Amino acid sequence: MLPAALLAVLLCPAEVLARDYGQRGTVFPVIERDLLEQIHSRLTQMERSGETARLNEDLKRRTIARVNRPDPVAGIVRASEARRWQFDPTITLAADIRGAKGELIHAAGTRVNPLDSVQLRAELLFLDGDDPDQLAWALKQAANAKLILVKGAPLELMKARQRRFYFDQGGKLTERFGIRSVPARVRQQGRLLEISEIALPPKRRTAQ
Repeated sequence: MLPAALLAVLLCPAEVLARDYGQRGTVFPVIERDLLEQIHSRLTQMERSGETARLNEDLKRRTIARVNRPDPVAGIVRASEARRWQFDPTITLAADIRGAKGELIHAAGTRVNPLDSVQLRAELLFLDGDDPDQLAWALKQAANAKLILVKGAPLELMKARQRRFYFDQGGKLTERFGIRSVPARVRQQGRLLEISEIALPPKRRTAQ
């Protein structure tokens, strides 16, 4: 049998049990606007004030500057002594290579030398395009040599020298070949690549 007190509570009308405890703490109205609305409002203000146009112009200027003069390859210096070594381009395949019809050409784990199927037809010459001595040396080499800058302005040089210049973006090639100083030459020797760093005569000092 339920205790009398509990029975009394259960039988009380809901209105009797409900109590108004009043307002506890401070209640603030919701005034934060939708995030997308804030972004749209900010962009509209930027466009009206001309800030968007200024930012676009600055981005355009910096992009053109980066194309005209990419960041120099870090750690590359002018060669002070000659160095020569051989580089084996053989790689081990991480996955199967298949033809257009699905036929297996090379299985994963196979060691493949790219020079067995593709010849390096022209020498690769790495140089500092801001160094007149290196530039003069490179332009005296084979006419079909690929001129690859580690520093300098390739577009300006192409216009001035009427030769195509490339740039070792991010130092990917010099890192791959182990080149630490320039000018340097890469050429094919059978199934290997011969890499040479050439020490040019010291720079002439201008008479005071």
